[in-house]
Parts: sequence; C-alpha cells; structure tokens
Amino acid sequence: MGSATTQALAATTRALDTASDIDLGVAGELFAVARAVGDSSQLSGALADSAADPAARRKVVQDVFGRAVSPATLGLLGAAVDQRWSSSADLVEGIEELAIRAAARADGAADIEDELFRFSRTVAANPELELALGSRRGDDAAKGTLVSSLLNGRASTATVLIASSLVQQPRERRVRRLLSWAMRLVADQRGRTVATVFTAVPLSEAQRSRLAATLSTRYGTQVSVNAVVDPNVVGGLRVQIADDVIDASVASRLADLRQRLAG
Repeated sequence: MGSATTQALAATTRALDTASDIDLGVAGELFAVARAVGDSSQLSGALADSAADPAARRKVVQDVFGRAVSPATLGLLGAAVDQRWSSSADLVEGIEELAIRAAARADGAADIEDELFRFSRTVAANPELELALGSRRGDDAAKGTLVSSLLNGRASTATVLIASSLVQQPRERRVRRLLSWAMRLVADQRGRTVATVFTAVPLSEAQRSRLAATLSTRYGTQVSVNAVVDPNVVGGLRVQIADDVIDASVASRLADLRQRLAG
C-alpha cells in the first residue's frame, strides 16, 4: 500500500465518522459502486487520476452515480475521489473499505466480527465451497446469492451484506483473506482489534474473557477473541494479532528444544 493510499484511507474514514444518515442502504450502495468502478477501467482511471482537478472527479461521480445513490453515499464518494490514491485498484478497495465500515457503524449491535469469523471457518472446512466462491469462471452475482442463502437466518443483515458483496468482486483475493480483512476493519471501526487464538481444546467462556482482558491490557486497546481448535497446537495456545504471533504451545517449545539440541 502506497503512502498516498494510506493517507487517503485515513481521510475517507474521518469523512465516514463525521457523516450522518449512515445505514445499511448506504453500505450496500457503496459496495455496488465499488463493483461498478472496479468493472470499468475507464471509470476507475478517471476517478483515480491524480492529475485531474478534484472538482472534475467529483463531477464524474455526480454524473455517473448522482441519480442512483443517496446523498449520504454521494458525499462519501466525493470524499473518496477528493483524495490521491496510489492506484485505481486502491481506490476501488478504498470504496469497499468505506462500505464495510459503514455496515459496521449502521448495525452496531450485531456481532459482525464473530459472524464473519464463523463463516470463514465454514469456508475453510468445505473445500468445495471455497472453490465455488473463489473460481474465476463462476458468475459473481451467483456467488453473492449463494453466500446470502448460506447466511440468511444465521447471521445479521450487515454480515450477510458484507460477505455476499465481497465474494462478487474478489480481484485475485482469496475468500478467507477477504473475510479476515473485513473482520479487522469492523473491529477497527468499533475501536478494537481481533485476536485469533489457536488451542488444542475449546476455551471456556471464562478463559476467553480472561485472555481478552490480558491481551487488551498488553495492547492498550479492546481485543476481541476468535478461537480455533487446532490439534497441532498440542497444548497451551498460539495467539495471532495482525502481524504479531504469541506462541505458548507445547509444540512450539518442543520445536525450540529440538533446534537447540541440533545446534
């Protein structure tokens, strides 16, 4: 990610935080715009052209989407195209990020992170499903319909919207990576971070709570815990938060001991 995109994402997030009338309809419109812009190299190029005046880029947004989206969505799109992006692909992903954050804000009561995590584990456990959702040959709209049918009644409306929208425009990104990205964005929008914990046996609710409290203290922010049972852990646990890995498993200690003996 280039520095221009990093700054652009920060600016669009601030625009979302100060915007009003943000609901799931706005999130859905942003996802639809991201698909439309991503499907047109001419449109994405025009909107991401840093040499063009921002007013000209806003006019393109107005001309193309003005009658199709709400004023709230139009305002967020204007804020997005006002920024400089490192590439047109980054702009498309930036609009998707706005959509995910908008959904997280619109449905604050839903446990979106946990629902996305559970769906990610379902995909991981079903290779045929992962192949169907990740295939380049499959119809994108049909992928979205499939995800909606799997999640309807089992997850919140916001989660269904996020998951079904992302699989319709993977752009060379694996489904589980997309879901993990969405989880991190939802958590960040809500002022917390996500820890994935791998253990040999399931954690009790009390253990999850204690671990979340310990990690929150260590990282200085609220941490939400997603637990994965992995027999390879052997004992103890392994925690992953972003790029940090805390490995306190028996398997890790044995591997370390073997390395020391071999050295």
